[in-house]
Amino acid sequence: MMRLATVLTPVSEENLQLAAQCGVNDLVIRYPGDQPGAIAQWVQRAKVHGLEIGVVEGYLPIERLKLGIDDGSELRAMKDLLRSMGDNSVGLLCYNFMAGTDWARTRLDAPERGGAKVTAFYLKDVEASVMLGARPSDEQHEQIARSQTPQKLWEHLDRMLDQLLPIAESCGVTMAMHPDDPPLASLLEKPRIMHNVECFDRLLQRFDSPSNSICFCQGTFATMGCDIPSTIHRFGNRIGYVHFRDVRGTPEAFEETFHDNGPTDMVAAMRALREVGFEGPMRPDHVPQMVGEDDGEPGYTMLGRLFAYGYMRGLMQATEVSRS
Repeated sequence: MMRLATVLTPVSEENLQLAAQCGVNDLVIRYPGDQPGAIAQWVQRAKVHGLEIGVVEGYLPIERLKLGIDDGSELRAMKDLLRSMGDNSVGLLCYNFMAGTDWARTRLDAPERGGAKVTAFYLKDVEASVMLGARPSDEQHEQIARSQTPQKLWEHLDRMLDQLLPIAESCGVTMAMHPDDPPLASLLEKPRIMHNVECFDRLLQRFDSPSNSICFCQGTFATMGCDIPSTIHRFGNRIGYVHFRDVRGTPEAFEETFHDNGPTDMVAAMRALREVGFEGPMRPDHVPQMVGEDDGEPGYTMLGRLFAYGYMRGLMQATEVSRS
């Protein structure tokens, strides 16, 4: 069964209840740090609302691992995280390998339907880009990131996965790689290695492990120019997690859209996920800011997410019926 998942910002009791009322199954949490019992506490908090913790995603302790300069502490933290996830039946870890950067936008208030605001990226304005995830801010790290090459980054990734995938397998955890966003070969003079379909083919071929999978961020693959249904069929059961969203444009210039207002055939996308047997968590991502939400976190406010829950549940049910 497909599972509707969500990030909540903030993770308030009101938002937890709203998610439960809208039929959400899984709560996606950020890395909770290395405090003993942190994930167990999240599991209990979610359970009160009839939710499960399905995914750990974001702010992971891997920034030095990406750059090849970890002293061992990040690797230990990641191993501890995987073991804690296994102990608490949290089955999916979403990560990215954007060394020295994260998902970036150059505008946070591009207009969408009815005056809603969405994030956008224009390469011509890249010097003014806003990094909306976690990244190293230390100038030494910035210099190291700029000195990387794609070959070096692949070596760092290989080294990390050589250590982590066996533990993930033993703990029953799937690691899902998120693509570079925007999907460019470099950003701010820093190379990237997960920016096209061939990069993901390479990742899957290098590590033929049940714990090595893809976070199919639909908006990012659409930005690459991919046909979404055929790309879903290409990756098939190696898709472990889905970010359900849409964009309009190219890697050099694009804007987010409402889930029902972009160029992608979202019905065909959901049907393709059904056809490949996807049964993992799927969450709405980068929703528009709607009226009254100007003080919220761009892309992560609640009203647009409520709209997305209903839209996604409708597509899930419609495609399930169409298979019978």
